[in-house]
Amino acid sequence: MSDNDSILELVKSSYSNAPSYKQDYYGVPENYKDITTLQQLLESNYKYRPTKIQLRENLIAKIKNNENPFKGIIGFEETVIPAVKRALLAGHDILFVGHIGQGKTKLAETLSENLLSPIPIVDGTITNDIPTEIPYSQLINLLQDKDIHRALPEFFVSKDCEEIIKNNKLDTKIKWVDGKARYRYILATPDISVKDLVGQIDVVKVIKKGIGVFDIDSYSPGYLLQARYGILCLDELPVLDPRKQVALLSVLQEGRFTTGAYPVFFRPDVKIIATANPIDYTHSGKIIEPLADRLRSHIETHYPKTLDDEILILLQEIDMLLRKNTFLPVFILKTVVKIFQSLRNNPEINNERGVSVRSTIHSLEIIIGEVEVMRSVLNDVPTVPRFSDIYCMFQSSKFELDEIEDTTENKIKFLNNTISEIIKETSKEYFAKSVDSEELSNIKKEFKNKVFTVLQNQYQKQQQQQQQQKPNNYFPYSTSSYSEPNSHGLNTGNSSGGGSLLYSEQLKQFPFTKKIVNRAIEKIKGEQAEYIRKAQNINISANLEYLDYNNETIGDFDKQEETLASITELFLEYLRFSTPPILDRKENRFEYMEI
Repeated sequence: MSDNDSILELVKSSYSNAPSYKQDYYGVPENYKDITTLQQLLESNYKYRPTKIQLRENLIAKIKNNENPFKGIIGFEETVIPAVKRALLAGHDILFVGHIGQGKTKLAETLSENLLSPIPIVDGTITNDIPTEIPYSQLINLLQDKDIHRALPEFFVSKDCEEIIKNNKLDTKIKWVDGKARYRYILATPDISVKDLVGQIDVVKVIKKGIGVFDIDSYSPGYLLQARYGILCLDELPVLDPRKQVALLSVLQEGRFTTGAYPVFFRPDVKIIATANPIDYTHSGKIIEPLADRLRSHIETHYPKTLDDEILILLQEIDMLLRKNTFLPVFILKTVVKIFQSLRNNPEINNERGVSVRSTIHSLEIIIGEVEVMRSVLNDVPTVPRFSDIYCMFQSSKFELDEIEDTTENKIKFLNNTISEIIKETSKEYFAKSVDSEELSNIKKEFKNKVFTVLQNQYQKQQQQQQQQKPNNYFPYSTSSYSEPNSHGLNTGNSSGGGSLLYSEQLKQFPFTKKIVNRAIEKIKGEQAEYIRKAQNINISANLEYLDYNNETIGDFDKQEETLASITELFLEYLRFSTPPILDRKENRFEYMEI
């Protein structure tokens, strides 16, 4: 049998016979990673399965195997995810409607990563060219080094792919591309053109290669073809003007598109997932009616409904930059999350714009940076946030005032008032039921004629006292004022701890306070472990070491000045808000409050 006869027989057998392999993912050979050449692919009788079928069948398989295809998506279990499952099983393209920072694009990316089967493409092509999608007669001609006669003006593979197969025949290299690599994200902006979406005739190619304008080799693919056999996520779809939205209609209705006068049909087999903000989605004309109709499932997303959900999202998404020697108390996480949940629900905030979960994440990152700036880097101590570090978060808090003028000054004041209210709420949560009236009476007595000094950097303050220098980071509890160190009785006879500003030293002068702080340490240890378990139960593994009180880089809680200081500030704040209040906070000190 001649080589040409062998090629003819191999291709005929592959195209006409059912797949001869056990499946791993839907429609994929179990040993697909071993298939690295066109000959091996043809010998397996590989058959490509359409994107919507892959999504459907892989979802069905995961449901049957009790696997979670939505790993990393938190807080949507009872609302959004069931709707997404229905849409995928129905083969629908999807429009997610929700405010900024609700995880819409993350959800689209997760679908690509977990529910699309790997596909075999010719190595070196940018339009995900699957060689077995080439019509039988055309593939035979390529393998026999003959010209292709195109009966239909339809794009199957790029000219680059055809040349690679002509040059390498059955030894053509095959690369398997997973779903994550076939996800394309586009933020819709006014400058995106129709050509960006559907592609265009590249005049440079025409001139350089001396080819005809309508030669297939003159075409440069757009976003639709770059996302071929995958998912195209169009973020903020209403931003596209109607003319550009029209370019998507034929893909959604007929599964194909053309580009201007170019006489070729393209079938990208792409699943379109679009997003829209409710303020745009509900305004007439933002999404043209025919396009909205063809995005068959419209699914509303939402911000996390529970405190735990947003804390777990925070843990999963925060960028800790490979930090070491860092501990994140859960009560700090709770406080940060509650601040932004309060903003979202406040009638004085513009709820049409929303308050993104990204603001929660970015604000915790900023607070950790504040700790490093104020004490941990300079003094080589563990990085542990405190309440006195929280007021720096304005730079990462994105919200818009609605009822009053949206100025920087008003926003800072509004945010600081919110922070104070949430600190009050959080401190009461930890101590209101665990500290009895007798203990409060004893604490009241021990604070008479004494003050407890609170500084973000008590270490540097000590060094500067020795150097007789004014501290450049002397930070009262409020970010809005600066005070001279000696104006509050520091280093005087009525100052606690004999002049030392270390919290552990000051607590020696307040034995009843210290007893309750030590008791709180044990409660907080248990809470840290509880949140580690909650994270592990939903397969979150990132950043859990920063919650772990057994982390060797932190050591024992009661021996660590920074952790002790953080918990002490939690309790001191409670004493301000107890009934009746025991302490008053004057800038950087807590002192007995006469009732």
